[in-house]
Amino acid sequence: MLIRDARLVALTDATAGPVDVRIEDGRVTEVGPSLDTRGDEGAYDAGGRWLMPGLWDQHVHLGQWTLASARLDLAGVRSSAEAVAAVRERLEEWPDLPVIGWGHRPTAWPDNPAVSDLDAIDTDQPIVLIAGDGHHGWLNTIALHMLALSTRDSMVSEGEWFQAYGRLAGVMGSDGTGPDAYRRSMEAAAAQGVVGLVDLEFSGGVADWVARWSAGADLLRIRHACYADGLDDVLARGLRSGDPLADSLPDGGGRLTMGPLKIISDGSLNTRTAWCREPYAEKAVPGSESGQPNQTATELRSLLARAAAGGLDVAVHAIGDRAVTEALDAFEETGARGGIEHVQLTTRDDVRRLAALGVRASVQPAHLLDDRDVTERLWPGRAERCFPLRWMVDAGVDVVLGSDAPVSPLDPWLAVAAAVHRSADEREPWHPEQAITAREALAASTDGWGTVAAGHPADLVLLDADPLAGDSGREHALALRAFADRVVATWVAGSPVYERA
Repeated sequence: MLIRDARLVALTDATAGPVDVRIEDGRVTEVGPSLDTRGDEGAYDAGGRWLMPGLWDQHVHLGQWTLASARLDLAGVRSSAEAVAAVRERLEEWPDLPVIGWGHRPTAWPDNPAVSDLDAIDTDQPIVLIAGDGHHGWLNTIALHMLALSTRDSMVSEGEWFQAYGRLAGVMGSDGTGPDAYRRSMEAAAAQGVVGLVDLEFSGGVADWVARWSAGADLLRIRHACYADGLDDVLARGLRSGDPLADSLPDGGGRLTMGPLKIISDGSLNTRTAWCREPYAEKAVPGSESGQPNQTATELRSLLARAAAGGLDVAVHAIGDRAVTEALDAFEETGARGGIEHVQLTTRDDVRRLAALGVRASVQPAHLLDDRDVTERLWPGRAERCFPLRWMVDAGVDVVLGSDAPVSPLDPWLAVAAAVHRSADEREPWHPEQAITAREALAASTDGWGTVAAGHPADLVLLDADPLAGDSGREHALALRAFADRVVATWVAGSPVYERA
C-alpha cells in the first residue's frame, strides 16, 4: 500500500512537507515526496492529514476493562450508604442477577465499607464491588462463600483479592469476557489510534490468550504478561519476552507475543498499602503505618532472577518510594531487565538510578488527576515528587505511558493530556514543574518509535490535526483530551483496523 500526501507528526525528526509512505509486508519501506506506485500496490489518499506511529497502552487489565461497561458504576459514590443505595437500585431493576460493581474509592468516605451493610440488603444474589484502584473487593457474605473466602465484616484486599478475582468468572458465571467482547474492546481502542496493548490481567494464561486470539480477538498487537503463579508454565514452554505465543496462529503469532513477568511488590495509595519511607498521615493500616511490601527482599530477588534466567522482562508494580528503592535494588543485584510500573512516589536519587540501570518507568499519568487530593491528605509534603515525569525525562529514563484500565479509562489521549497539563479541572496544574511537553508525552506513547520512517512497523494512525500544535498549556491539554475524535484511520502491520465513517 502507498499512503499519499501525508504530513508527519514530528515526534523526533521534522519534515518539510507532505510525503508518501510505502508499506510492504507489514513495514514502512520508503518515505518521500511523490513516490511511484509499484505493481498492484493500492493507494490511500491522506489528503494532507497528519500521520504518526500508532499509540500503545503499556499497562492494561484487558479482561477487567472489557467487562467494566457492564458493571455497576460506583465511581461517583461518596459514602458506604450511597454505594448500598446504588446496589439496592440495581437489584430492584434486575433482581435475579448478581451485582458486580466497579470504581468506589472509600479513602475519603466518612464511613468504612462493611460486609454487614451489604448483607442488610434483601437478596439471595452475590454482591461484589471492586475498588477503583483494583486493590480490594467489598463483598456480601454470599459472595464471600461463593469465592471460598473466609467470613468477615471487612473488605478483601491485596494478594487475597487478586487470587479471588481470578475465580470470579468461573464461580459467578459468564462475565462478558469472551473473544467477541475482547474484540469489541480492541475495536474501541483502535478508534482512538491504539495499535498495541500490554495486557497485565490478573487471571488467565498463555493457553487462554491463544484460544481467545484464535476465536477472533486478534485485531491489535498484544503483549501478554504472566504473574508468579503462571511463571512455571511460561518457562516450561520456553517463552521469552517478545516470542510469539503460538506459531500455529494465522499470522504466525507475530502480533500476539510474550510480555513480562508482572510482580506486585506493594499496595496502593487509596488502601494505604503502598510501601513508603514515611508513615501515612491518616487512616494508616495498624501495624503497617508506612504501607507494606507483598514479598520479602529474598522473594522479590528470586522472582527477578528466575525471570532473567528464562529471558523474561520484569514489570514490578511499585507505587511507594520505599517500594521503588527495593525494586531498583533487586534489578541491580539480579541483572534483570524491564521496568517499574507506576513510579507514583519516588526520590531524585532513585530517578537517577532508573536511568543508570536502564530500568524503564511505566507511568499512568491519568492517576495523578484522581489521586491529587488524596495525595495531599495521605502524603503531605511529598507531592512535589509524585509522578515526577520531568525529572525522569530529563534524566534520560525510558518513560512509557499507559492507563491501568479500568482504574483509568483506556484512553491514550487522556494520559498525554494529564502528563502535559496535570489538571482535570479549573485548578492550576498540580506541580507543573513535573509536566512534560506534548511531543515528549506522545513519544512515550508510541512504543519507542519516533517520526514515521523506513524500517518502522506499519502500525500507524492518521489524524486530521497536528497534536503538537499548541503550547502545552490548558487549552492544548483540553484539545488533546478530545483527540480521539481526530482519528481518521488506524493500521496494524499495514492492515486497516479502523477507518472513520
